[in-house]
Amino acid sequence: QVQLVESGGGLVQAGGSLRLSCAASGSIVSISAMDWYRQAPGKQRELVAQSTSGGSTTYADSVRGRFTISRDNAKNAVSLQMSSLKPEDTAVYYCYARIRRAWTTPMNDYWGQGTQVTVSS
Repeated sequence: QVQLVESGGGLVQAGGSLRLSCAASGSIVSISAMDWYRQAPGKQRELVAQSTSGGSTTYADSVRGRFTISRDNAKNAVSLQMSSLKPEDTAVYYCYARIRRAWTTPMNDYWGQGTQVTVSS
């Protein structure tokens, strides 16, 4: 069984910073993508930041320059450093990973349980 466990959400004032962390555990032979998504009330889940095993990163326009995604391949972990937070960043943030559990099995998608980030004005 594979699990993604997130931590680091909370309440912060506008302009503040938070760091989210996510670690994958279980039977894992390789991880390709490790990304962060978010879902605000009444809105669809949206991609915030992507990272590949090779170190490439991409960001949503709304967070570029404020958020930084970092990957630790040795620990099967990814983090999201969020700075200059705005009230519109308020959402549940989800960690996503595309993981292969055995060399004979295909890649599958896994999600964390979500962590609430609330930015007050």
